Amino acid sequence: MSVDLSKLVSKRKITLDDLGGRTVAIDAYNMLYQFLTTIRQPDGTPLMNKEGNVTSHLSGIFYRTSDFIMHDIKPIYIFDGIPSMLKQRTIQARSRKRQEAYEMWQKAKDEGRIEEAGAYARVSTRVTKEIAGSARRLLDLMGIGYVNAPSEAEAQASVMCRQGLVHAVASQDYDTMLFGAPLVVRNMSVSGRRKLPNKNIYINVETELLDLEETKAALGVTQDQIIWIGLMLGTDFNDGISGIGPKTSLKIAKQSSSLQEVSNFIKEKYGKEFDFNINEVEQLFKNPEVNELNSDDLKSLLPRRIDKQGLMQFMCEENDFGVERIEKFADQIAKASSASNQKRLF
Repeated sequence: MSVDLSKLVSKRKITLDDLGGRTVAIDAYNMLYQFLTTIRQPDGTPLMNKEGNVTSHLSGIFYRTSDFIMHDIKPIYIFDGIPSMLKQRTIQARSRKRQEAYEMWQKAKDEGRIEEAGAYARVSTRVTKEIAGSARRLLDLMGIGYVNAPSEAEAQASVMCRQGLVHAVASQDYDTMLFGAPLVVRNMSVSGRRKLPNKNIYINVETELLDLEETKAALGVTQDQIIWIGLMLGTDFNDGISGIGPKTSLKIAKQSSSLQEVSNFIKEKYGKEFDFNINEVEQLFKNPEVNELNSDDLKSLLPRRIDKQGLMQFMCEENDFGVERIEKFADQIAKASSASNQKRLF
């Protein structure tokens, strides 16, 4: 479970227009998961082509990335590599939860409990190698660059942002701030009116910009202390300390000068300990495994010429999307990309 820093971070509402002219590193699996979760029929069945292959993610990537390009945003997708060994327990727990949800989904569908079925379907969502592979193929055809990270995509994107190679990281996970991403965009793919699961309530989901430096200044903490707060609350790589919430973790972090002090205080005050060698998790956030990139590498990843013919064949002939609508957006992408390239040349 990604760390929840929502009650502590400094954030402000923005629009896609505010990101115009900027390069944004997008956590690909994070965004694919959102598309696969939301682009479904009422009973939870995803979009599929005639062969039964899931295409919900292709719809999401194509139309949302087109929207980014229309706003002169330069997206670069970052794909996960081999997960850290520290993440294995989280992966196993998620896998069990998704399998249980899948079984409940099928049962609810058979019994005609449509709304429940939809809720279970969302929980059962997983990004397979086939889904990730087809996403990469679509990005290639659209002329959109991507990076295959050696390990965690959010770590790769965060380091790129720290180095000034991109303006911000787009992800729903607050772990990006523990990796040191100066600016994080949330809800970049899901903004708009959304219905809460199992409730007849709608909320407005708005795009937000999280600012790490503003957060540290407002809280009066260092980057190390931000990491310690995350470790106490729980991250993708460790379980948090039960009974310790955001306010308490902030207080403990501010009064400590090392992670060992944090651990000692928790043991003495609460009689609890971290679940394993927490120093390894701290080092993972401070020195993650990433590909070293430079400005020339980034230039080669910026929007290139769209392969319209290949795109039409892939989306329409292979995956059964409507010809007229795909062609319309393909032409708009080509026009917007050309205008953006001319602006950069000027």
